[in-house]
Amino acid sequence: RSLRSPPKLGSLNKITPLTYDTVIAREVNSIVTGSRTTTNKRWTSREFMHIWVDADACPKAIKNILFKAAERQLIPMTLVANQYIATPPSKVIKSIQVAQGFDVADNTIVKQVTSGDLVITSDVPLAADVVAKGAEALNPRGIHYTRENVQGYLHRRNRAEEMRAIGQTNGGPAALDKKSIQNFANALDRIIARGRKTQT
Repeated sequence: RSLRSPPKLGSLNKITPLTYDTVIAREVNSIVTGSRTTTNKRWTSREFMHIWVDADACPKAIKNILFKAAERQLIPMTLVANQYIATPPSKVIKSIQVAQGFDVADNTIVKQVTSGDLVITSDVPLAADVVAKGAEALNPRGIHYTRENVQGYLHRRNRAEEMRAIGQTNGGPAALDKKSIQNFANALDRIIARGRKTQT
């Protein structure tokens, strides 16, 4: 019995590297044992979310939470940045270094994201763009951007930028504290749990 032909190159763009490895392992096993194993459903399609991280400004504490969650739940995650971002050894976590330039990383995420995915970003315009494509976005402080609320956040962000430009406000957001980090972890858990229920 021979191995099936590998997926067409076009289809590899829609699945994670682990998907292809799993399919090959399953086919090899079927040759050796004469049986067919069942692959975890979440890896056979993009029905389960892919996490995209706007990584240039993502705090280390938030990245560590994401690394643990991706490994524990076996969720594919990609960090996108203008610089090299170190990631732990993993079959589900990878990083992409894009060219320098304004919004290059953001545009890469918007191009790649699909409905049901989750984007981690503190950039409200990026959050609005991915939500428009059917994805969700989560701020490192635990703010969950959805179709219902992202335009309101975008309006307030733009208003704050206008006020800052004319000198009526100054300074930026407060430093990330333990409460904000915990809020993020809790929101991430809720989004992942809901995604699993939707997928099953």
